[in-house]
Amino acid sequence: MRHRKAGLKLNRTASHRNAMFRNMVTSLFKHERIRTTSAKAKELRRWADHIITLAKRGDLHARRQALSIVREKEVVHKLFAEAAEKFGGSAGGYTRVVKLGVRSGDAAPIALVELVVPEAKPKKKKAKKKPTKAAADQQKVAAADSAAPQKKAGKTAKEDPEAKKAKPAEDEKESIADAKTKKTSDKKTAARPKKEVKTKKATPAKETKPAAKKEEAGAKKETKPETKAKKAAKKPAAEAKTEKKAEKKSTAKTKEKNAEDKK
Repeated sequence: MRHRKAGLKLNRTASHRNAMFRNMVTSLFKHERIRTTSAKAKELRRWADHIITLAKRGDLHARRQALSIVREKEVVHKLFAEAAEKFGGSAGGYTRVVKLGVRSGDAAPIALVELVVPEAKPKKKKAKKKPTKAAADQQKVAAADSAAPQKKAGKTAKEDPEAKKAKPAEDEKESIADAKTKKTSDKKTAARPKKEVKTKKATPAKETKPAAKKEEAGAKKETKPETKAKKAAKKPAAEAKTEKKAEKKSTAKTKEKNAEDKK
């Protein structure tokens, strides 16, 4: 009987088979997918799932166990660093086998082995429970109770304009009373005798008047020659106008004579 003998022999010795699967596992975690025969792909899933469970455990002993199988340290360190994020939410099914067809030459069935990273599922929203009849009745009663004070508040708001109308009348009365008090205070102040305030007589500025008179006399003297010069300038202008008028008359007369001679 074949008890406790798991795995496929694949027509290879134990040392050859172990070396082959160690190489295949390292290349799978390095490139995240490889292409091989379907028999090897099915057997490779066992090895890959075992190493991912060690990476999820993440302690030193698990790291040393993984290093005894995987040939490259960098691949092991990368796997242990990313295993919790990639595969932490799932408890198996870390690989996928996809059949690609038949290999040309020996007609061996070919398959693609790749790592499966589960996607984060969106959280479902809890459906709201429909309220029962008793709860609906309670809501109606509460709504009616809340509406009653609102109606009262509306009535008071309507009554407010009347109060606003009464306020101006009160303001007018207050203004009239203030005016009466002001008048009485003004009468009292007028009845009181005013104190005579003695003011000193301002001394006349004797020095300033002669100086002002001198300046006015100088200005008059300056203006007199200007007026004479203007009169002198106006005389030639008047004479020039009279001469122009005489010339125009003489030219007109000569033109008339020439016209009569031609006739």
